[in-house]
Amino acid sequence: MLSVFGMPPIEYVQLVADLGCRYITTGLDGFVLKRLGYQPFSLRDDPALRRGLLAAMDDRGVSLSLGEGLLIAPGVDVSSYAADLDIMAELRIPRINTVSLEPDRARTFDELAVLTEVAAERGLVTSVEPVPGLAIADLPTAMAAVEHVGREEISLLIDTMHVARSGASPDDLRSLPAERIGYVQLCDVPLRSTKEHNYAEEAMFHRMAPGEGGLPLGDMLAALPGDCVVGLEVPMLSRAEAGISAYDRLLPCVRSARTLLAQAH
Repeated sequence: MLSVFGMPPIEYVQLVADLGCRYITTGLDGFVLKRLGYQPFSLRDDPALRRGLLAAMDDRGVSLSLGEGLLIAPGVDVSSYAADLDIMAELRIPRINTVSLEPDRARTFDELAVLTEVAAERGLVTSVEPVPGLAIADLPTAMAAVEHVGREEISLLIDTMHVARSGASPDDLRSLPAERIGYVQLCDVPLRSTKEHNYAEEAMFHRMAPGEGGLPLGDMLAALPGDCVVGLEVPMLSRAEAGISAYDRLLPCVRSARTLLAQAH
């Protein structure tokens, strides 16, 4: 979802199909950068948009692989996401992802358990994404959270930037139970943070195509199960602001990702 900076959902489906890919991810509200010409949208409030999205996906052979935007945060009762999860089920989303902005580890784990249960009641599985600097910052903490939840409907989302920057190695990935790896987000970045951007800015706006940075992506992919959906998370704002189209930004990413996956498996 970050890769397209709030492109309208139906246009996003057309883009992904034109790139020869099968999946998109979305939140119910767009993460919109108006300076790129996109307007806010709401799959939550616009039933006609939901119907149009489903029709476009059926027409182009594209599916939603991940629902986003369901954050664990201070003062938020995740059971309040029930209506959003109903809409995600309507959109045939099989899996949701969450990160925690809640600094209290115990509350993070308990809220993750509630979210997993509420999602499972609607036929959705849950992935939790470790992000450096947040309550669930690394693989050991993420696995502890999964074990706390104790349900088969919970697994990890492996984002190559976040996992590598947390200090994890391909061997650390290989040691994870395969059934607990639910989704992979692929990008490249320098192996160590630069001073040009803070971590959040880099993650949201300044990632690189696979092969352009310093991550051991081939070894990381080889350490992961071959049957996971692999999505691209490659927001490249400077190229977008330079007028390079989403298709032209993302086609090299798709090609390099496919090369890496073929070599890994």
